[in-house]
Amino acid sequence: MPRRRNRSAPHRPPGDAEVRILTWAIRLAVFLLLVAFAAKNVEPVTLRFYFGLAPQAPLVLWLLACFALGALFGVLALVSTVLRQRQEISTLSKPAQPAPPAL
Repeated sequence: MPRRRNRSAPHRPPGDAEVRILTWAIRLAVFLLLVAFAAKNVEPVTLRFYFGLAPQAPLVLWLLACFALGALFGVLALVSTVLRQRQEISTLSKPAQPAPPAL
């Protein structure tokens, strides 16, 4: 009797576990470096804008705000493409209409 494969679990190549461990180790190292950077840069920084606007906040908060704004702009730039692709997928997934008879 042939052995049945477990279809619910995806097949992983032999070295996949080591790659995942290495990936998580790199992520942890980057996270710890960012936390250390945040802990070292808590002094208030003044950003001078136009019209006399000069808010003060820790450098880490300004960097986080700039990162969040960049991520938001990136998502907004992709919204139109994603919506267009969804519309095209829904159009293509509809069944084809039969051609009208030739006269």
